[in-house]
Amino acid sequence: MLITQILLVCISQKDTIVEIFNVLDGEILFIRNFLSPADAKHYFNLLQNNINWKQEEVRFYGKTHPVPRKTAWYGNAGLNYSYSGIKCFPEKWTKELLYIKTEIEKFIPDDDFTSVLLNLYKNGNDKMGWHADDEKELGENPTIASVSLGETRRFDIKHKHNPDLNFKFELTSGSLLIMRGALQHHWVHQIPAQKKVKNPRINLTFRTIKKSS
Repeated sequence: MLITQILLVCISQKDTIVEIFNVLDGEILFIRNFLSPADAKHYFNLLQNNINWKQEEVRFYGKTHPVPRKTAWYGNAGLNYSYSGIKCFPEKWTKELLYIKTEIEKFIPDDDFTSVLLNLYKNGNDKMGWHADDEKELGENPTIASVSLGETRRFDIKHKHNPDLNFKFELTSGSLLIMRGALQHHWVHQIPAQKKVKNPRINLTFRTIKKSS
């Protein structure tokens, strides 16, 4: 694993440690204790039971396959989003999602997220393949803020043109990982299958839509 620089930054807000990874073509911020264990459990239960989860389908080589996780799209009215051939129309923000959004923006005040894509992984068989969040609706150099709730899952990220540049993060419940700069144009990431994982995980990826699809 090669990196350019790692900085540890302490900020007074909640005695939080922000790990900053300055990498080639981008930056990663990792906050392990963004939410307390009690808050993470509270929001996991609320979102698991109250979000309008959907089982989307995608087509490969003329065949339809279920997406290996459940998803939901919430955000500002009219901000539609498309990925992997799936068209998303936003549900109205819930107070829980707005609270989490506001707390994230305290760390990166220059960003104002307009939408959030939620993923529900029922166990380690559910996964997300290699991809970049580089859809045209997100504009140039989008900031993606990812909150994890529930079971710990591994997050892999690698450079598109130099796979020796790679990271593996253990995304524990209550952690926050932020990708920014030109990262989405030069790196790809995944949540791999982990057969030994038996419990569910919810992931919230906040983003800003520049132009609706």
